Amino acid sequence: MTDTPVSSDGARHNPPRLSIIVPFFNEEDSIAPLYQAIVGAVERLGVSFEMLFVNDGSTDQTLPRAVAIAKVDPRVRIVNFRRNYGQTAAMAAGIDNARGGVLITMDGDLQNDPADIEHFLSWIDKGYDIVVGWRVNRQDKLLSRKIPSRIANWLIGKVTGVPIKDNGCSLKAFRAKLIKQIPLYSEMHRFIPAMASMAGPRLVEIEVRHHARQFGQSKYGLSRIYKVLLDLMVIKTVTSFASRPLLWFGFLSLPALLLAIVAFTYTAIRFVMGDGDVSLPIAGTGFMFAASAFICISSGMLGELVFKLGDVREFSFSSLTQRYADGRPVVGD
Repeated sequence: MTDTPVSSDGARHNPPRLSIIVPFFNEEDSIAPLYQAIVGAVERLGVSFEMLFVNDGSTDQTLPRAVAIAKVDPRVRIVNFRRNYGQTAAMAAGIDNARGGVLITMDGDLQNDPADIEHFLSWIDKGYDIVVGWRVNRQDKLLSRKIPSRIANWLIGKVTGVPIKDNGCSLKAFRAKLIKQIPLYSEMHRFIPAMASMAGPRLVEIEVRHHARQFGQSKYGLSRIYKVLLDLMVIKTVTSFASRPLLWFGFLSLPALLLAIVAFTYTAIRFVMGDGDVSLPIAGTGFMFAASAFICISSGMLGELVFKLGDVREFSFSSLTQRYADGRPVVGD
């Protein structure tokens, strides 16, 4: 699938400075007020901008209302998922399609305040690569949202070594060249600062406003905890192994290599002392351990090669999405 001009204002040839990415899932009552709030907050800054509204498989009127907005404002572009893939996939699709040099991500439920975008841009202008929002006065339920979030943020900081106070805040700003190189999947949007830490970016966390939900119901709950914990294990593995994969995979191969040596030694001794008698199960086990060690070392060598050549995002969301401009799909499936 190839890209084509998506609006009549020539934005493809003159990309905007700012791209605002907003995932929506069943937020039909929030999308119009949020659009108006973004326009009111950003237009006065005097910067060129676009808005990418990512419809994450909504089953209500979110998509039709987004298309209606795009018909009258060419700065609005829509990415539509045929079914619900989750917030991380929606953000990744928005990032893939964004054309701005600075990307802002935010929630579509009106809890983030577009008025804070000005502060994010000012910190980017100071030379920072990532600006993370911190909801100091968070307007959420204590037991189901605030307490689990505090525990998770503390744990994420300890495991990753990146002490962010509010990893779950979607309101963030990124330099496009950096964020477009970070692969996102599962619930990984929470761990963007930790994933990006391998590239040594300049990162700052700033206080932002947070409002109580006005419409609809929250899509988050305690059921996401196990996903966050699993992703945290993946992040720790990636950040630990990334810089020296051959060394770490070599360490992982040592137990299998030692067991293979023991098995082969026992087999050899029995062959010599037993007039050619060989224990096939033990010899076979030795070969299995030796093969495991070889696979680990080969994986480390492949990791070294990938690390030296640089990361390439292989997964494209273009096969899952349909893009709109001026209310019309501009790329077919």
